[in-house]
Amino acid sequence: MAEAEKRTVVCVEDEPEMIDLIRLILGRRNFELVGAVGGREGLETIRKVKPDLVLLDLMMPDMDGWEVYQQMKADPELKQVPVIVVTAKAQSIDRVLGLHIAKVDDYVTKPFGPQELLASVNKVLGLEV
Repeated sequence: MAEAEKRTVVCVEDEPEMIDLIRLILGRRNFELVGAVGGREGLETIRKVKPDLVLLDLMMPDMDGWEVYQQMKADPELKQVPVIVVTAKAQSIDRVLGLHIAKVDDYVTKPFGPQELLASVNKVLGLEV
């Protein structure tokens, strides 16, 4: 029965083609991906869907990922939802800040391979690989 359980992931990203790529990668592993373009739409979508996991881009024009993250953590209904930051900002200082100060659950740097993304999602959700 657990096999059929679909987990919902919201991907907040300002590039629709990146959402499509992630949907392709996760769709093969029985995840349902809900895409949201930009931070404001992302936050609304997260509030509506209440997903199992959020994949969050940092660099977005309307509302950046850290703002979305802080608003999620301030919301009692959303603060338990795990967040994986997906970003092109590869500097190690950003990774350290992201993981230790903001307490994001994981960090995937673009460009990433399908296995890297799946490994991160499985680790954060506590799934068998």
